[in-house]
Amino acid sequence: MGEERRPRILMIYTGGTIGMKENPETKALEPFDFNHLLDNVPKLKMLDYDISHRQFGHPIDSSDMHPCHWEQIVKVIEENYHEFDGFVVLHGTDTMAYTASALSFMLQHLSKPVIITGSQLPIGEVRTDGEENLITALQIAAAKDKDGRPMVREVAILFENYLWRGNRSTKKSADNFDAFSSNNYPELAKIGLGITFNKEALWRSPVTDSPLDAHYNMDTNVVCLDLFPGIQENVVRHILSTPGLKAVVLRTFGAGNAPRDRWFSEAIRDAVGKGLIVINITQCPNGEVAPYRYTTGLDLAQSGVVPGHDLTTEAALTKVMYLLGRGLKTEEVKHYMQCNLCGEMS
Repeated sequence: MGEERRPRILMIYTGGTIGMKENPETKALEPFDFNHLLDNVPKLKMLDYDISHRQFGHPIDSSDMHPCHWEQIVKVIEENYHEFDGFVVLHGTDTMAYTASALSFMLQHLSKPVIITGSQLPIGEVRTDGEENLITALQIAAAKDKDGRPMVREVAILFENYLWRGNRSTKKSADNFDAFSSNNYPELAKIGLGITFNKEALWRSPVTDSPLDAHYNMDTNVVCLDLFPGIQENVVRHILSTPGLKAVVLRTFGAGNAPRDRWFSEAIRDAVGKGLIVINITQCPNGEVAPYRYTTGLDLAQSGVVPGHDLTTEAALTKVMYLLGRGLKTEEVKHYMQCNLCGEMS
């Protein structure tokens, strides 16, 4: 028998704190060249992996992340899909959950790991969390099951002690190393002295051995509307009548409830009647929309609002961008918003 081939992992560096350094004059963190990472993580050489990397032309702060950057990431993965066993995307934390959700929809029939990670402190700092996150992400990207197939076959976020499903994740802290959580779905793996995979939670596509279906067009004619006590009619109607708008992610109270003011119900009904897609998700970190539990939620459902069940805000927005980008008709988008495409909803 020949010698077992070393895992081949491709790192994709987009930017973010993990690759930043402090400007000596302004003391502000600025993106730095990818080689800065390699110089500050000598332990990478201890991994018995073939590691390659691709870098964005200019590293970006994740606050500047745009769907065009998602397309760049997808393109790199698609072009190198058959050459590598797994992919590690280095990304800023602020919009990491949006990118993870978007990639989960854009990379249909994914059968290899796409692990997104970053850090709260630059990797050159003495107390940085970046080194451990990077090394663990590489190990997860290289992990195999007993049949020799990738243990992880989805887009996931690795941060601190946990691996989370990408389209179930939300950034929960701007200060703590444990910066992400998945409130409606368990961890995919827990990291301690070793890496313990939660095998029952890992995504396994019902469509096996299908080639990767990379999708690039994300339609950004969407908006997120948060309800709050005292929200004004002119504000709501103005948003709903935005030229070119195709979909609204409506963040409601509790189990999917909204004000019962007549003007609000009429505004929603008028917008839906004109072809606008309105998706109801809860503002609560835990739980889901139950449109028939209370009268206030029932009113929305009867007005044609689509229940978003337990979708995160990030997943709801990127999912509707994806469906609209595929050129689906309004009723098709409404249907698929309620279907579990890649583990994003229960």
